[in-house]
Amino acid sequence: MSITPRLKDKYTKEIVPALMKEFGYTNPMQAPRLIKISLNQGVGDAITDKKLIDNAVEEMSLVAGQKAVPTKSKKDISNFKLRKGMPIGTRVTLRGTRMYEFLDRLVAVSLPRIRDFKGVNDKGFDGRGNYSLGIPEQIIFPEINIDKLNKINGMDINFVTTANTDREAFALLREFGLPFRNQNK
Repeated sequence: MSITPRLKDKYTKEIVPALMKEFGYTNPMQAPRLIKISLNQGVGDAITDKKLIDNAVEEMSLVAGQKAVPTKSKKDISNFKLRKGMPIGTRVTLRGTRMYEFLDRLVAVSLPRIRDFKGVNDKGFDGRGNYSLGIPEQIIFPEINIDKLNKINGMDINFVTTANTDREAFALLREFGLPFRNQNK
Protein backbone atom coordinates (compact mmCIF):
# COMPACT_ATOMS: atom_id res chain seq x y z
CA MET A 1 0.00 0.00 0.00
CA SER A 2 1.47 3.33 -1.04
CA ILE A 3 0.79 6.54 0.82
CA THR A 4 -0.62 9.37 -1.30
CA PRO A 5 0.67 12.88 -0.59
CA ARG A 6 -1.52 15.16 1.49
CA LEU A 7 -1.89 17.76 -1.28
CA LYS A 8 -2.90 15.13 -3.85
CA ASP A 9 -5.78 14.03 -1.59
CA LYS A 10 -6.66 17.68 -0.99
CA TYR A 11 -6.72 18.26 -4.76
CA THR A 12 -9.22 15.48 -5.46
CA LYS A 13 -11.44 16.05 -2.40
CA GLU A 14 -11.41 19.85 -1.92
CA ILE A 15 -9.73 21.75 -4.76
CA VAL A 16 -11.55 20.19 -7.74
CA PRO A 17 -15.04 20.80 -6.25
CA ALA A 18 -14.05 24.37 -5.32
CA LEU A 19 -12.78 25.08 -8.85
CA MET A 20 -15.88 23.47 -10.40
CA LYS A 21 -18.07 25.77 -8.33
CA GLU A 22 -15.96 28.90 -8.99
CA PHE A 23 -15.64 28.47 -12.77
CA GLY A 24 -18.87 26.54 -13.50
CA TYR A 25 -17.24 23.37 -14.83
CA THR A 26 -19.64 20.50 -15.53
CA ASN A 27 -17.01 17.74 -15.46
CA PRO A 28 -14.21 17.28 -12.88
CA MET A 29 -11.75 16.67 -15.74
CA GLN A 30 -12.21 20.29 -16.83
CA ALA A 31 -10.61 21.53 -13.63
CA PRO A 32 -6.97 22.59 -14.11
CA ARG A 33 -4.28 20.46 -12.53
CA LEU A 34 -0.59 20.77 -11.77
CA ILE A 35 1.56 18.90 -14.31
CA LYS A 36 5.11 19.58 -13.11
CA ILE A 37 7.32 21.84 -11.02
CA SER A 38 10.70 22.83 -12.48
CA LEU A 39 13.53 24.11 -10.30
CA ASN A 40 16.36 26.02 -11.96
CA GLN A 41 19.48 27.59 -10.44
CA GLY A 42 22.11 29.60 -12.29
CA VAL A 43 25.65 29.39 -10.95
CA GLY A 44 27.58 32.05 -12.86
CA ASP A 45 30.72 31.77 -10.72
CA ALA A 46 31.10 28.13 -11.84
CA ILE A 47 33.15 29.39 -14.78
CA THR A 48 36.12 29.92 -12.46
CA ASP A 49 35.37 27.31 -9.76
CA LYS A 50 34.15 23.88 -10.95
CA LYS A 51 33.29 22.69 -7.42
CA LEU A 52 30.43 25.21 -7.22
CA ILE A 53 28.47 23.18 -9.77
CA ASP A 54 28.93 19.96 -7.78
CA ASN A 55 27.78 21.72 -4.60
CA ALA A 56 24.80 23.26 -6.41
CA VAL A 57 23.75 19.86 -7.83
CA GLU A 58 24.02 18.31 -4.37
CA GLU A 59 21.98 21.11 -2.73
CA MET A 60 19.31 21.06 -5.46
CA SER A 61 19.04 17.27 -5.11
CA LEU A 62 18.52 17.63 -1.36
CA VAL A 63 15.83 20.28 -1.83
CA ALA A 64 13.96 18.43 -4.58
CA GLY A 65 14.32 14.90 -3.25
CA GLN A 66 15.46 13.85 -6.73
CA LYS A 67 18.82 13.97 -8.57
CA ALA A 68 19.49 17.33 -10.21
CA VAL A 69 21.48 17.69 -13.43
CA PRO A 70 23.96 20.42 -14.42
CA THR A 71 22.96 22.69 -17.31
CA LYS A 72 25.56 23.54 -19.92
CA SER A 73 26.03 26.74 -21.90
CA LYS A 74 24.76 26.72 -25.48
CA LYS A 75 27.26 29.15 -26.98
CA ASP A 76 30.55 30.96 -26.43
CA ILE A 77 30.45 34.39 -24.79
CA SER A 78 33.94 35.88 -24.68
CA ASN A 79 33.08 38.76 -22.33
CA PHE A 80 32.13 36.26 -19.62
CA LYS A 81 34.98 33.83 -20.48
CA LEU A 82 32.28 31.28 -21.24
CA ARG A 83 32.78 28.38 -23.65
CA LYS A 84 30.12 26.23 -25.26
CA GLY A 85 29.37 23.15 -23.14
CA MET A 86 30.62 24.55 -19.82
CA PRO A 87 28.35 23.79 -16.83
CA ILE A 88 26.70 27.03 -15.61
CA GLY A 89 23.68 25.92 -13.58
CA THR A 90 21.50 23.10 -12.30
CA ARG A 91 17.93 22.02 -12.88
CA VAL A 92 15.43 19.37 -11.83
CA THR A 93 11.85 18.64 -12.89
CA LEU A 94 9.40 17.14 -10.40
CA ARG A 95 6.25 15.24 -11.35
CA GLY A 96 3.73 13.07 -9.51
CA THR A 97 4.28 12.24 -5.86
CA ARG A 98 7.59 14.14 -5.52
CA MET A 99 5.97 17.24 -7.02
CA TYR A 100 3.15 17.25 -4.45
CA GLU A 101 5.56 16.59 -1.57
CA PHE A 102 7.85 19.44 -2.69
CA LEU A 103 4.90 21.84 -3.01
CA ASP A 104 3.72 20.86 0.48
CA ARG A 105 7.19 21.53 1.97
CA LEU A 106 7.52 24.79 0.00
CA VAL A 107 4.21 26.20 1.23
CA ALA A 108 4.28 24.89 4.81
CA VAL A 109 7.96 25.21 5.75
CA SER A 110 10.18 27.08 3.29
CA LEU A 111 8.25 30.18 2.19
CA PRO A 112 7.48 31.30 5.77
CA ARG A 113 11.26 31.26 6.46
CA ILE A 114 11.88 34.10 3.97
CA ARG A 115 12.89 37.30 5.75
CA ASP A 116 10.12 39.99 5.72
CA PHE A 117 7.78 37.66 3.81
CA LYS A 118 4.48 39.23 2.78
CA GLY A 119 3.42 36.63 0.21
CA VAL A 120 4.55 35.68 -3.27
CA ASN A 121 4.08 38.08 -6.18
CA ASP A 122 0.93 37.48 -8.22
CA LYS A 123 2.49 38.91 -11.40
CA GLY A 124 4.51 35.80 -12.30
CA PHE A 125 1.90 34.30 -14.64
CA ASP A 126 2.77 33.90 -18.33
CA GLY A 127 -0.69 34.27 -19.91
CA ARG A 128 -1.09 30.54 -20.56
CA GLY A 129 -1.72 29.33 -17.01
CA ASN A 130 1.86 28.80 -15.82
CA TYR A 131 3.49 30.55 -12.87
CA SER A 132 7.13 31.43 -12.12
CA LEU A 133 8.50 32.30 -8.71
CA GLY A 134 11.98 33.50 -7.75
CA ILE A 135 13.58 32.49 -4.47
CA PRO A 136 16.37 34.90 -3.36
CA GLU A 137 18.28 32.43 -1.13
CA GLN A 138 18.38 28.64 -1.11
CA ILE A 139 18.88 28.65 2.68
CA ILE A 140 15.10 28.89 3.24
CA PHE A 141 14.93 25.13 2.67
CA PRO A 142 15.55 23.22 5.92
CA GLU A 143 17.31 20.40 4.00
CA ILE A 144 20.32 22.64 3.37
CA ASN A 145 22.93 22.81 6.12
CA ILE A 146 24.01 26.45 6.44
CA ASP A 147 27.40 25.48 7.92
CA LYS A 148 28.40 23.54 4.78
CA LEU A 149 27.23 26.28 2.42
CA ASN A 150 29.89 27.83 0.14
CA LYS A 151 27.80 30.49 -1.58
CA ILE A 152 24.23 31.75 -1.33
CA ASN A 153 22.36 31.42 -4.62
CA GLY A 154 18.79 32.06 -5.64
CA MET A 155 16.60 29.78 -7.71
CA ASP A 156 13.59 29.89 -9.99
CA ILE A 157 10.56 27.67 -9.44
CA ASN A 158 8.12 27.17 -12.34
CA PHE A 159 4.66 25.68 -11.90
CA VAL A 160 3.21 24.19 -15.11
CA THR A 161 -0.57 23.68 -15.08
CA THR A 162 -3.27 22.62 -17.52
CA ALA A 163 -5.14 25.88 -16.90
CA ASN A 164 -6.15 27.86 -19.99
CA THR A 165 -6.06 31.27 -18.31
CA ASP A 166 -4.05 32.97 -15.61
CA ARG A 167 -7.19 33.35 -13.50
CA GLU A 168 -7.72 29.57 -13.42
CA ALA A 169 -4.05 28.94 -12.60
CA PHE A 170 -4.17 31.58 -9.86
CA ALA A 171 -7.23 29.91 -8.32
CA LEU A 172 -5.58 26.48 -8.51
CA LEU A 173 -2.35 27.59 -6.83
CA ARG A 174 -4.26 29.65 -4.26
CA GLU A 175 -6.28 26.54 -3.34
CA PHE A 176 -3.03 24.56 -2.98
CA GLY A 177 -2.03 27.13 -0.35
CA LEU A 178 0.49 29.28 -2.20
CA PRO A 179 0.39 32.55 -0.20
CA PHE A 180 -0.14 35.32 -2.77
CA ARG A 181 0.13 38.99 -1.69
CA ASN A 182 -3.13 39.81 -3.44
CA GLN A 183 -5.49 36.89 -2.68
CA ASN A 184 -8.31 37.90 -5.01
CA LYS A 185 -7.45 38.31 -8.65
